[in-house]
Amino acid sequence: MRVTISRKAHFNAAHRLHRKDWTSEKNDLVFGKCNNPNFHGHNYGLTVSVTGKIDPETGFVLDVKVLADIILEEVEIPFDHKNLNLDVPEFQDLNPTAENIAVVIWNKIRKRIQSDFDLEVVLNETDRNFVTYKGE
Repeated sequence: MRVTISRKAHFNAAHRLHRKDWTSEKNDLVFGKCNNPNFHGHNYGLTVSVTGKIDPETGFVLDVKVLADIILEEVEIPFDHKNLNLDVPEFQDLNPTAENIAVVIWNKIRKRIQSDFDLEVVLNETDRNFVTYKGE
């Protein structure tokens, strides 16, 4: 029997969608106002879900407190109130689109979750725009 547990979190961060190898005109055409040279921010919502077998001793798939601590350490502390382009090493050469942010978060959390568990990350950039990543 496999069960999914989920934990919600949030962080606030600024970013700029921009490719250094493109002209200003192309960046403006593709990324529009998200290419603002002074950056812009979002109040990101995050849902992390772990699916696995229930441990017969504890009754947990994974202790939600453990999952909360992983999210705090891997996402909230390094991303919250940061400029993703300037302050977060993973985005020094990676455009911080919602898609790329979700993949980075998944990779950071994946390292801390048992390999026999499935992991899903849902990142809400706005109330209407969100990205889901489940790994490859």
